[in-house]
Amino acid sequence: MAHRVVIVLFDDFQLLDLAGPADVFSAAGLLDPDADYRVEVTAARAGAVRSLSGVTVTADPPLREVSGPIDTLLVVGGLPGRMAIAGTAALVPQIRRLAARSARVGSICSGTLLLAEAGLLKGRRATTHWAVGDLLAREHPDVRVDADRIYVRDGNVWTSAGVTSGIDLALALVAHDHGHELAREISRWLVVYLQRPGGQSQFSTPLSARTPKREPLRDLQGWIEENLNADLSLEVLAGRVNTSVRHFSRVFRAEVGVSPARYVEQARTAAARRLLEITDEPLDRIAARVGLGTSETLYRVFHRHLKISPGEYRRRFRHKES
Repeated sequence: MAHRVVIVLFDDFQLLDLAGPADVFSAAGLLDPDADYRVEVTAARAGAVRSLSGVTVTADPPLREVSGPIDTLLVVGGLPGRMAIAGTAALVPQIRRLAARSARVGSICSGTLLLAEAGLLKGRRATTHWAVGDLLAREHPDVRVDADRIYVRDGNVWTSAGVTSGIDLALALVAHDHGHELAREISRWLVVYLQRPGGQSQFSTPLSARTPKREPLRDLQGWIEENLNADLSLEVLAGRVNTSVRHFSRVFRAEVGVSPARYVEQARTAAARRLLEITDEPLDRIAARVGLGTSETLYRVFHRHLKISPGEYRRRFRHKES
């Protein structure tokens, strides 16, 4: 029996959220006749659906006419603002209806928001694009957001991070259905990682803390980034804004969103990332320049924040012209 995959689209969807998984399922059938995946594309209405990149895809049948058992239901993502303009909220009841007749449900990128709206993630672990994680957690506190994962499986619900991680998700689905050997062959065929190293933090904005309202704290942020190899202890930082350590810690966390110690470590990690990308300096030199002391500390910090070693980060992100 063919494995039925239904993928839900909407205007201004992310094209690679559809194309990546669809090509994985197609490659599965090319490499193993027993892995017969049949992909159907549906949307609120039948006909042309314009992607964010301007490429149009033909959806047929419309969502309201999709019936019968579904093996895998997938919901793609897009920019949250444009998703709201496109009226994706109207899709939620249909997604909920189709999920009830699906053996498993998944989402790519910000499609996780639609699964959450449909109540399919309540009490479950889930991930999404790194830029949408805070929004998901804020609007759906009943979802346990694991924002750094490339994909997450919780029961029969699978969610993935942004854009190309839909390929990772589809490979994991094929591995679950037909074994890791076929998934490995597909990854070789498509020239992608079977399981990429690290989490999605390595692709996100290096420093995501908020800009404080108080000018002394804004000035302090600038001073920290210019003096990363200095003593940045709580006592020193509190002294620069002429306040007690306790009061400083409380106000800094309230305005910046993280503790002073975590902000300092994030700033040092971001600086180390830049140096790894644009220089050939040895790891111990980079660690000293950004205030992390030794290459061992640099290694531990990278694994804590990015789930990847400094050496691997450099191999993947170093600018060729540097």
